[in-house]
Amino acid sequence: MSFVNDLSEVAKEYGLELTNDQISAFDRYYELLVEWNEKINLTAITEPREVAIKHIVDSLSCYQKELFTGQISLIDVGTGAGFPGLPLKIFYPELKLTLLDSLNKRVKFLQLVVDELGLKDVEVIHARSEEAARNKKYREKFDLATARAVARLPIICEYCLPFVKQGGTFIALKGRQYEEEIQEAQKAFSVLGGKLVKSMPVKLPELEDKRAVVYIKKEKATPKVYPRKAGTPERNPIV
Repeated sequence: MSFVNDLSEVAKEYGLELTNDQISAFDRYYELLVEWNEKINLTAITEPREVAIKHIVDSLSCYQKELFTGQISLIDVGTGAGFPGLPLKIFYPELKLTLLDSLNKRVKFLQLVVDELGLKDVEVIHARSEEAARNKKYREKFDLATARAVARLPIICEYCLPFVKQGGTFIALKGRQYEEEIQEAQKAFSVLGGKLVKSMPVKLPELEDKRAVVYIKKEKATPKVYPRKAGTPERNPIV
């Protein structure tokens, strides 16, 4: 079975309506992902159906119509191979997307995908989040920030909430320990200016694992001391 067929099937099962142009874009993205994965480590998941479920549909599981309205801006922190940022851009073309990653090889791959797919309003940045979040160009400038499988919630909040403008939302795609992580992150939410809005359990097609999307609203400015220097959030998380 082809990637196109697999994606069409699992997207329909999840309740996503994809256009032919979107499916074609995802297909080319998949081809580039597999091709570049032989040169650099982008993902351990390469089988067509698994990519369709665990990367594409999983990325789109965080899409909420009420948050994605008009020309909103989104930064995908620690984007890796582009998840969830690129699938969200393909699905919602009006998105003004910034992809942030600390590894230059991945940044080159991401720029190639953007160019190949002819995506507009996409910026790819090679930087650590701790540095970029202190840059006036990016600090508290985004309507939305996303992160997927980057770090535990108290840590990733420190990386992401500084990018979000007041009134915006940080969206964290989390695995089976999301409930424990939410409890761990209560102090981090408060200190960094965020407030938990909701956590939505996610059931992906053909999978029985436990996962959820956590939505954190930015209610007040993040104190200037955050994010702290590289490595500090991991060694000494806000808990």
